[in-house]
Formats: sequence, structure tokens, C-alpha cells
Amino acid sequence: MAGNKDFQYFALPEEHQALREAVRELVDDKVVPRAAEIDETSEFPWDVYEALKSSGFHAIHIPEEYGGEGGDALAACLVIEEVSRGCASSGLIPAVNKLGTLPLMLSASDTLLKTYLPEVASGEAMFSYALSEREAGSDAAAMKTRAVADGDDWILNGQKSWISNAGVSKYYTVMAATDPDKGPKGGISAFVVHADDEGFSLGQPERKLGIHGSPTREIFFENCRIPGDRIVGEVGTGFQTAMRTLDHTRITIGAQAVGIAQGALEVATAYAKDRHQFGKPIASFQGLQFMLADMAMKLEAARQLIYVAAAKSERDDDDLTFYGAAAKAYASDVAMEITTDAVQVLGGAGYTKDWPVERMMRDAKITQIYEGTNQVQRIVMAKQLLK
Repeated sequence: MAGNKDFQYFALPEEHQALREAVRELVDDKVVPRAAEIDETSEFPWDVYEALKSSGFHAIHIPEEYGGEGGDALAACLVIEEVSRGCASSGLIPAVNKLGTLPLMLSASDTLLKTYLPEVASGEAMFSYALSEREAGSDAAAMKTRAVADGDDWILNGQKSWISNAGVSKYYTVMAATDPDKGPKGGISAFVVHADDEGFSLGQPERKLGIHGSPTREIFFENCRIPGDRIVGEVGTGFQTAMRTLDHTRITIGAQAVGIAQGALEVATAYAKDRHQFGKPIASFQGLQFMLADMAMKLEAARQLIYVAAAKSERDDDDLTFYGAAAKAYASDVAMEITTDAVQVLGGAGYTKDWPVERMMRDAKITQIYEGTNQVQRIVMAKQLLK
């Protein structure tokens, strides 16, 4: 068994290694030089979107039958990880496209899939996900947005909060109560809403700590009439679709966190080798060496957990709910720790916008919050353990 080169159980397949290299090359060329400006201006990076689109990285998860690349769950994670290594805001382009379209891929009719997925695959449209509300964040089942049947149509009233890429997305997967008395089990349905539907409107962009290049806004529905064939799945199945979606997409947030942490570790390591104090590089001091070693160790543990969870997502394993929550929570906690330590390694320089680690630290924080806070992830994990 010793020295058996064919034993590659823990190695990435060659096609995934090649994918990582291709994305990294594009990111170093097109994304990294723009990252600071994207953060400073808080503008959506359309040039980055075009670069990702031209390479098929903007929505790599769309199946080939709908004009997409047919990338598996691991491929999606690798793309999001590598793009986020350069710019977390840009990493949300493939991440949000997957989040918005996955409910359709899990529950929608083939007609609906043929209507929307090709546009996302070609880059003509982006897709956002609308679950949370002002008073229904972690308690998503308490949503107040209503959808009432009117003939063959549905009429939506209400609002959704914290919608990533709102205003740049053309389509939105919206969860709304269709029978509030039934609660989450049978009382919530999912719909596709268009940005140009009458009665749909946008709130002002949120003023956020990080991910400045990804707009986050409220969306509103005022007697917003949509055709009945835009329902995703059967009436009353929306909450189940929403939760199944998050089982899969929480892993992509973990991948974003790993990418941010990787970027911060690279900057900190290079700085430590170049920065001299007391006549020698600060990397020669054991205290700092231990910091870098711990950062790298925790980062690699997080990465491996993400990849295992991605494999479980692809197979739709029975324990995906646990692994999705664990991967997201651990990777984002690690990213927050690593980016904070990276600022510390750079000292005063790290606290300035002249270096990217302060941006990475700000960007990392959201990964502990969205798609379920890490406290909620621990509730999810505990429930799975105690079943």
C-alpha cells in the first residue's frame, strides 16, 4: 500500500484542478486589480460579470441541457472560492445565481426550467432569492408576504429584506404565504417574479460593512400580479423547497469564506516575509510563525469540510443538512479569525485601505450571518444529531 500513486481518494479530480487554475488566472488578471475600487465605489462590477460570463464561471452550475456548463457542486464551490479570494463581492455573482435558480432546479416543472435557466446560462439574466423579511429573518416561517389566487393568476403583497444583487437581477425566486393557517408545512409557496412586473419595486441600497460591490436591497410587492404558471412546484411546497435549497447553498457561502481567508493568508504571508523589524523579516519570529501556521491549518480544515459537503450535495446524501450547516459555520468562523489575524500580522498597515486585508476582514463577517446565522447553523446541526 505504501507509495501507491493510484490511491488518490483525497485528491481533486484533474478536471477540477484545471478549473481552479483557469479561474485563478482570470481572477488575478481581471478581478484582483479591481477589488479595491469595487469596494470603494460600492458599484456592481459589470466588467467582472462580463469576464466571468465569457468564461462560463458566472453560473457554472446550470446543466448542459439548458445551455450551461453542467458544473457539479464541487465545481461551483471552486469557482466561488477562487473568485472570492480576489473579491468577495464578485464571488457573489456565481453564488447568488445558484441560490436564485436552485429552487427551480429542485422543484420546478421542465417548462419553467426551459424558460429561465437558458437566460442565466447565457448571462442575459441574473437570479436572486427572496426569503427573509424584516420580522422573519432566522424565523423565516413567520413571513408576512402573501400570495392570493385570482383566477389563473397570483397577486403578491408584502416585502422581502436583505436581497443580494437586488436591482441587478432580472428574476427573483420569492417565498410567500398562500395559506397562512397551515404555517410552513403546506402554507408557503414559491414563485418567480420579474423585475419589470407591475407592482414590484426596490428599496434603497443597504449601507453595509462589507461586500460593497454586491447590492443588497429590500424588494416590495404591491398588488403584484403574476401568471399562475410561475409557481415553483406545487402550492404549499415553498418552505420545503427553501430549506432544501439552503442545505445545498450554505456550502457555497462556506466556499466564499474559504476564498476570502485564502486571500488574506496569502497577503499576510507575503508581508511577513518582506517586512523587516529588528534587522530581520518578521516572518523569522516564532510568535508570528505560529500565527501563520494556525491560520493555514484552520483554513485547510475548513476547505476539506467544504469539499466533503459539496460531494454530499452532489449526491444529495441523507446527512447533507448536517454537513451543509457544519461546513458553512466552520468555514465562516475560520474566515473571520484568519482575516482578523491577517490584519494583526500587517499591524498598522493592515488597518488601512492601502492593503486588502481590512476589506477582507469586513467581507468575511457577512459569511457568519447570511444564509442562516452561525447560531442557527448550530441549531440545525444539533437537531440532526438528536433526531
